[in-house]
Amino acid sequence: MIELIKSLLPSLHVKKSKELDDNSPTKNDIKDAKVIAQLVKDGRYAVPNLPQGIYAELREAMKIRDHLSTDLRVVQGRVHNRLDRYFPEFLMVFKDWECKSARQMLSLCLLPHELVSESEEALLSHLRKVAKRGLGIERMRSLKAAASCSVGIREGTALAKLELRLLLTQYELLESKFEELKARLDELLEQIPHVKQLMAIKGIGRDSIAGFLAEIGDIERYRHPKQIIKLAGLNLKENTSGKHKGQTKITKRGRKRLRALLFRVMMPLVAKNRAFKALHQYYTKRPDNPLKKMQSFITLYGKLIRILFGVLKKGHRFSEVKMLQDIPRFTKVSLAA
Repeated sequence: MIELIKSLLPSLHVKKSKELDDNSPTKNDIKDAKVIAQLVKDGRYAVPNLPQGIYAELREAMKIRDHLSTDLRVVQGRVHNRLDRYFPEFLMVFKDWECKSARQMLSLCLLPHELVSESEEALLSHLRKVAKRGLGIERMRSLKAAASCSVGIREGTALAKLELRLLLTQYELLESKFEELKARLDELLEQIPHVKQLMAIKGIGRDSIAGFLAEIGDIERYRHPKQIIKLAGLNLKENTSGKHKGQTKITKRGRKRLRALLFRVMMPLVAKNRAFKALHQYYTKRPDNPLKKMQSFITLYGKLIRILFGVLKKGHRFSEVKMLQDIPRFTKVSLAA
């Protein structure tokens, strides 16, 4: 029972309240139980809103995606490490080892001194099983020339080949799981109203929409976009006392994954969406009280949340022109600026 009660109380509430009675930072189980009981009696706790149905599935899907992304980065790093040790010149011929032709070449598991003895026609024939464009006999000659003067090590070659085969197998497995997850995400998003209108917003992709919905859950739970802004920890706090006025900052008390998602979304939005780009330029270059880059982003986070809320809640269509016209002080700024 005590564990259930603890789950309702943010640990920060307990930490901030434990000194009210005895003015002591002492912490022990007896004192914690007393503080928790007092907070519950006063109603100072929050009931967690757990996602249900499609939104619970979306949250699990995005968690799996994060795990797959982490595993993929590990494999990518290990392949680079292996190439640096045994064939560092490989990336001078193939700029990206993850392209189909480069992976097909790596699947032969040939070390530089072994690759030199292979005919150019045989190597080219092997590569053309998966890719034909951009491949020619000159590429094979460049590869053999690089292999002939390679500075890669030649010790432990037997298990080096085994390591490469294992890494390529892991990479292909992760790639297939990403495709499977992508299909499942598409199925889930099709069941949520007004998602197509969100997909039409330039600069926002499927994964960003899925991540946003996974974090907030059903939009019907919210009456106002300010609730989502607070959930993301983007509501402002200030420290003032008498004539002293401290800095105004965001609280960062909400879901940090949602806050991080908004940052990742804002970067392409400011680069590709004309309305967000124009607003960002206005906020950072206006003559009176110009904002710093991150301050502008935080302001735009709130604007984006309001847009997403309006589309999901009421089915509104996003319009770049209307977005700027809704801001009186910005009507004189050209959309093309």
